[in-house]
Amino acid sequence: MLALILRYGIIAGLIVTLPMDWSMLRMKPGDPEPGLLVGYLTMLIGMTAVFFGIKHYRDKVLAGVISFKNAFIVGLGISAVAGLIYAIGWEISLNFMSFDFTDTYAKAMVESARERGATGAALDKAMADAQSFVTMYRNPLLRFPLTFIELFPVGILVSLVSAALLRNPNLFKRGPAGSA
Repeated sequence: MLALILRYGIIAGLIVTLPMDWSMLRMKPGDPEPGLLVGYLTMLIGMTAVFFGIKHYRDKVLAGVISFKNAFIVGLGISAVAGLIYAIGWEISLNFMSFDFTDTYAKAMVESARERGATGAALDKAMADAQSFVTMYRNPLLRFPLTFIELFPVGILVSLVSAALLRNPNLFKRGPAGSA
């Protein structure tokens, strides 16, 4: 089971991480961000490996029958490996970007507050929050788990849905050899 979890987790992690790294390494300050929708759609596409990993385990290892609990455990394992790959990929990306992501993001936080009309104490608070973000985000022991939990909840959701679907042995079952 561990080999299967590692294989599908690495696949999921790479599907999510490689496009993110590619876009972040090409990005320059002031470029529009890819957006949350694109990011989470990529995560959902990558996390389909959870479904396929559970299905593979059910069909090839357990002769076509799996409990919700076992399916969910396999899904969580794949999701955890994918989350680790994603967090490692982000750390690599941060080190090779052509700009300082942390400072750029902090400046964007303050600019966003200004655009919303913040002045005086509200603007001072936005600036203090931005500085607090910079301090926190520069610590890899805090940044790594924060990055991990960007993807892992998506994996939990996909694991729940996949386990619920695949516990039914007749759903998506593999037909006899030679049949379509």
